[in-house]
Amino acid sequence: MKDFAMENTYNLLKQLVEIPSPAGNTFGIISIIDEYLHELCIETKWNHRGALLVTLPGKDQNHHRFVTAHVDTLGAMIKEIKPSGRLTMDLIGGFTFNSIEGENCRIETSSGRVYTGTILMHQTSLHVYKDSAKAERNQANMEIRIDEQVSNADDVRSLGIEVGDFISFEPRMELTPSGFIKSRHLDDKVCVVIMLQILKKLHMEEISLPYTTHFLFSNSEEIRYGGNASVPPATVEYLALDIGVIGDGQASDEYSVSICTKDSSGPYHLGLRKSLQQLSEKNNIAYNLDIFPFYGSDASSAIHAGHDIIHGLIGPGVDATHAYERTHLSSIQQTASLLFCYLQSNMMIEGGIENG
Repeated sequence: MKDFAMENTYNLLKQLVEIPSPAGNTFGIISIIDEYLHELCIETKWNHRGALLVTLPGKDQNHHRFVTAHVDTLGAMIKEIKPSGRLTMDLIGGFTFNSIEGENCRIETSSGRVYTGTILMHQTSLHVYKDSAKAERNQANMEIRIDEQVSNADDVRSLGIEVGDFISFEPRMELTPSGFIKSRHLDDKVCVVIMLQILKKLHMEEISLPYTTHFLFSNSEEIRYGGNASVPPATVEYLALDIGVIGDGQASDEYSVSICTKDSSGPYHLGLRKSLQQLSEKNNIAYNLDIFPFYGSDASSAIHAGHDIIHGLIGPGVDATHAYERTHLSSIQQTASLLFCYLQSNMMIEGGIENG
C-alpha cells in the first residue's frame, strides 16, 4: 500500500492520542471516531458497551471476517484524597508506577471539569528526603500534586474532585526528523488510525471485499474484555490489530509488522498465521514472527469468551510499551499494507482448512 498517506496518518494519530481515553472513560474518543466516519458517509453502530462497529458487506455474506483495534488506554482513578490535598491513584491497566513518575496528568470530574496535575513521589525533594531514590514506587508513595491552591481534602472536594474520578496522562507526542513517533498511548491508537485510514481507502475507492467484514473500535481491551462482544455468529476469522512488543528475546522491531504466534493466552491460529506470512512475502512486506509472553489482545479475549473463531494478531513494533512508547513510520506502513492485503485476500481458514 505505497500510497498510504503518512502525513495524514500522523496528524490523525496526534489528534487521537491527545483525547484522554483511559479504559472506562472512552465516550469522547468513540464519539470523535464516529463523527470522522460519518463525514465519510460510512455507517456505524454503537454497542451497549460503548464500542463502535462498522460493517462492510462482501461478496461472500455467509463467512465473515472481524477486525479490531482498541481506543482505550492505560490510566488511573482517584483512590483517596489525602489530608494534605494530594491524591492517591489506583491504576487502570497493567503498568508500573515508575513509568509515570514525573508525568503531567489530567483529572476529569463527574461534572466534566478538567484539572491538571503532576504525578510525583511523596518523597520527591532530595532536600527533604535523603532516601528518596531508595523509596519504592508504589501506591502508598506515589501521589498527584494538583495545580490548584489546595492544602487539605476539603479544598480539593470544593473543586468537585472526588474518589473515582478518572486520571489520564499527557501523551507528549513528537515526530522526529528520522521518522520515529514518540508518545504515550501508541498502544493502541496507532492501530486505530491504521484501521480508520484503511476504511477511508476502501470507501473512497469503492473497493469490494471478498467477505463481509466487521471493524470494531473496542473500548476495554486494557482491562481484558474489549473485543469479546458484537462478534456476529457468521464470523470465521478474527484479526486483532495491536502493538508488537520490543525487548530482550523479542523478534519485533520498529520497522516491520509483527505477526504474533503466541501470547499469554496460548498459540494463535497456525493456519491464519501462515496466511499472513504468505501475504507478507508475496507483497514484499517486512514482517517478524514473535511471541508476547505477558500480553493479551482483543482476539484472545474473544477466544476466552467462547467464540468459535480463528484468531490472529498483527501490529507495528513499539518500544517501551505501557510507558513512553516509540515506533517508526515504516512499521505503521508495513502494518497497513498487510492489513490491506489481508482484507482483499480470497483465502479463508474454515474448519481448520484453507479455502479460497
